[in-house]
Amino acid sequence: MDSKKALSTQVWSVDEKYIPTLGMKVMAGRNFSNQMSTDSSAVIINETAAKKLGFTDPLNKILYYPTDSYGKVFKPVHIIGVIKDFNFHSLRENITPVVLLYSDDWGALGIKIKTANIPALMARIKDKWKQLAPGQEFQYSFMDADFNAAYNTEQRIGTIFITFTSLAIIIACLGLFGLAAYAAEQRTKEIGIRKALGANVSTIVAMLSKDFIKLVLIAIVLAVPLAWWAMNWWLQTFAYRQNIQWWVFVSSGLTAIFIAFITVSFQSIKAALSNPVNSLRSE
Repeated sequence: MDSKKALSTQVWSVDEKYIPTLGMKVMAGRNFSNQMSTDSSAVIINETAAKKLGFTDPLNKILYYPTDSYGKVFKPVHIIGVIKDFNFHSLRENITPVVLLYSDDWGALGIKIKTANIPALMARIKDKWKQLAPGQEFQYSFMDADFNAAYNTEQRIGTIFITFTSLAIIIACLGLFGLAAYAAEQRTKEIGIRKALGANVSTIVAMLSKDFIKLVLIAIVLAVPLAWWAMNWWLQTFAYRQNIQWWVFVSSGLTAIFIAFITVSFQSIKAALSNPVNSLRSE
């Protein structure tokens, strides 16, 4: 018992069914058992707690748990197991130490359900709750919804980015379409002469498209470093994050080139298929 070795942790009161119900993995030791009276003074800790406490082998080590609000009365408890770390907060936060106590929790109940008929099942649970705690209001939430709520901001940002990106692509395609039409109109005589000299459709399309593709390539070269910096800056706010792979930028660039080529090709093919006699006569 040393104040310098005190560790602030999450302390959860659970029973022997808590770990299997939530699918937690016991890395060392065992789960609580209602057949062992000594478990009333036992605890299970997570991997982070074991590291913070400096235990290489935490099993059977003694901890002292304060039982009063002033931190003057302590209860000795022994470690019987270590569970694998899991995220119980947002991925923006590091996993903190957790200690599971084998004791009653009168404030909450965890229930694992099948989702075939949730309304009927919830009605049954509510009736059972009224029998167990008639004077306490029945309130509940679903764990998947609780975790999703932690990322509402990211989901809204994702929706906004997808919307504006789609609008930007549509506007860019309209601009390319207009420029391609203008370029084809300006080079009508050149296209007619080339076709009269034997140029095929693919040659004409490549000639009209290459200038626009060059501009798209320049835009990609400018945009990739900025996108990489912005995404890394955003990901720094998460304690647990995915690294951005190089192929993401390559695939994005190829997609941009493909969209630009399809947009420009429509006008290019139209110009390449026109009768060269008409274009030369009009000139």
